[in-house]
Amino acid sequence: MSMAVIGMIAGMALGFAGYFGGFGAFLLVAALGAVGYVVGRLLEGDLNPGDFFRPRDDRRR
Repeated sequence: MSMAVIGMIAGMALGFAGYFGGFGAFLLVAALGAVGYVVGRLLEGDLNPGDFFRPRDDRRR
């Protein structure tokens, strides 16, 4: 499945959530989608968990 089709499906899901559930449901679906995206990238090996916890500067104190 291409990224355009996946983006279209995600947009439709957000649209349905916003229309039928209101703004709170829209935010919930968007947040869970973002979490799912990050977890999927972690499982595929594209991201390392250390990328989130590494300090900005690599100087050791």
